[in-house]
Amino acid sequence: MIRNLKVLYAASSAAHLESFHGPYIRRLAENGCQVYSLCGGRPRLEGISGNIELGFKKSLLSPANFITAIRIAGVLRTENFDLIWAHTSLAAFFVRLAVILAGKGKSKVVNTVHGYLFDDDTPPLKRAVLLAAERLTAGVTDLAVTMNRYDYELAARKRLAKTVASVDGAGVNFDKFSVTDKKTARKALGLPENAIIMIYAAEFSKRKNQSFLIECMSALPDKVLLLLAGRGALEGGCRALAERAGVSGRVVFAGHISDLSPYYSAADICVSSSRSEGLPFNVMESMYFALPAVASRVKGHIDLIDEGRNGYLYAYGDKNGFIEHIERLAGDEELRRRLGTGAKSSVERYALDRVLPAAFELLEKHLSF
Repeated sequence: MIRNLKVLYAASSAAHLESFHGPYIRRLAENGCQVYSLCGGRPRLEGISGNIELGFKKSLLSPANFITAIRIAGVLRTENFDLIWAHTSLAAFFVRLAVILAGKGKSKVVNTVHGYLFDDDTPPLKRAVLLAAERLTAGVTDLAVTMNRYDYELAARKRLAKTVASVDGAGVNFDKFSVTDKKTARKALGLPENAIIMIYAAEFSKRKNQSFLIECMSALPDKVLLLLAGRGALEGGCRALAERAGVSGRVVFAGHISDLSPYYSAADICVSSSRSEGLPFNVMESMYFALPAVASRVKGHIDLIDEGRNGYLYAYGDKNGFIEHIERLAGDEELRRRLGTGAKSSVERYALDRVLPAAFELLEKHLSF
C-alpha cells in the first residue's frame, strides 16, 4: 500500500511540480507519507516535508547533469527512500542513474513517462542515444507508467522497466476553469467579434514549433487570427517572423497566462504544431471548452484526436494539410460546433478526479513494500 512511506518525488523544475503534481503530493501526504521533492528550485506546494534543490541542464550529455547524479546518489545512500517517483525525461534518467550509482537497496523506482523525447522519425543517432539511456536505467525501474500508445508499446517491446503500465495522462483539473460566452470573452480581451480565432498555449520552443503556424498565416483568410499564449526562448524570433511575413496584426502574443479560461472561451479552434507530445494539457484543456483540434499527426495527438469526431490531424510540417483543415473549419460553423461537442465528450476521461486514483491504483497493484 502507498501509505506511511518515505518518498522522493523528482522532476526537472519546481514549476513543473507546481503545475502538474500538487494533487499527487497532497495525496501521498494524506496517506501518511513523508515526501521529499527533488528539482531545480523550491516548489510551493502543500505536503512536502523537505526539498532537495538540484537542477538539470537541458542537454542530456551536459557534464553538470552527471555531477548532479553523483550528488543525488549521495543523498540516496543516506536517506533510504521507500519510493522514488521520477517525472520528466531528464530528471527521470539522472535520478535513476543515481539509483544505479548508489545501489538500489529496498527502494521501489517508478518512472512516469510524460513523453519519451524520441519516436520513429527522430534522427537515428539521437534516437539511439536516448533509447540507450532508457535501456541503461531499465534494470532499476520497477514500474514505467506511460501516457500514450506509442510510448507504452515501445517501453513494453524494449523492456524499459520491469513492469510497464499506462494511464490517461497526469489528469487535468477542469474544475479550475470557468466557461464564458464567446462574445463576452472577446470583448473583455479586446479581440474582434467576427474573427476565427485559433489558440495554441505552449512554451515557445523548437519542439512546439510555433513558427510553422505563423508561416501558414499568410495563406489563410484575413478573418483568421492566431493566439499564442506562453513564453520561451524562441518567442522573440516568432515575433520577428510574424513581422517579416506581414501577419503581425493577425498574430496575438498573449504571454504567460495563469488562467486561460477567457482565452479558451474566446477561441474557435485549438491548433498544435508540436514535433512530439506525451499527452498534451493544452489540447485537452481546449477540448474541455468544446474547441475542435487541428494538430500534427504525432504521438500524444493521435491518442486524443479522432478525425471527424473531434478534430483533424495533418502530417508534421505539412502546411497544405494544415491550411486545408483550417479553411474547412473556418467556413463551416456547424462543423466547428459538431466537432467541438465531440471534443468536449471525449476529454472527460482525462479529468484529474479520474486519473489520480487510477495512477495510485497502478502503483498499489504493481509495487509491494
